[in-house]
Amino acid sequence: MSRPASRIESLFARLRSEGRAGLIAYLTAGDPSMDRTASLIAALERGGADLIELGVPFSDPVADGPVIQRASDRALRAGARLRDVLDVARQARRRSETPILLFTYLNPVLRYGLDRLAQDAAGSGIDGCLMTDLSVEEAEDYVQIMRRRNLDTVFLAAPTSTPERMRLVARYSTGFVYLVSRTGVTGVQASLSEATAPLVRAMRQITDLPLAVGFGISRPEHAAEVGELADGVVVGSAFVRLIEEHAASPELESKLESLARGLSQALRTKK
Repeated sequence: MSRPASRIESLFARLRSEGRAGLIAYLTAGDPSMDRTASLIAALERGGADLIELGVPFSDPVADGPVIQRASDRALRAGARLRDVLDVARQARRRSETPILLFTYLNPVLRYGLDRLAQDAAGSGIDGCLMTDLSVEEAEDYVQIMRRRNLDTVFLAAPTSTPERMRLVARYSTGFVYLVSRTGVTGVQASLSEATAPLVRAMRQITDLPLAVGFGISRPEHAAEVGELADGVVVGSAFVRLIEEHAASPELESKLESLARGLSQALRTKK
């Protein structure tokens, strides 16, 4: 018996019918506070974000650049824990059907318990998980546990990924595949990597899953360019930097909504 379509799968089917790429927005949960994270998610949704990546703060986020590293540090200092992130997702799910992808490193999950996480994530309305530092070669048990709860498992492929690893990423991913547009860590960039288009083409030859591209995308013109190639455009550091700059402002939500709207409109006007 086939499993029912997840919110993430249904989203990409709708985007395909609309002929556009989706905006995937990343937030570090607990920055500037756990209480405010739910309102920031709502602001991104009002601005047109199609999917929310909810980041679990971690003390050693090796794939993240300085902007998101600082956000994780602030959230941890404020006491944010994985269980709190799940609570925020539950709050968001009460009023919204926007897909939520849990973005985490392996260590917090091991401390929490993988079976427990799968159960609690599904109960919180989370739709899937991206475990950034879990080797896809060692992912089979994790994938089986997640799929028993109808949770999507998203894996990363990069310009340096071998064909064999790309095939494993395609095999174990559901919902979509996350393509890292360049080597290195996350962060706002002035221009897109030349590796993006070849990476998208290579993965298209391996899988029919939707492809989302992230790392370095911060401007509407970036989003529009990537949206011509991929099914989803991931923006993280630009949002997190804005939160850092305006954390104490009552206008933070409106500023975040405005940034999301500019990026979303660039995708909605895709030719």
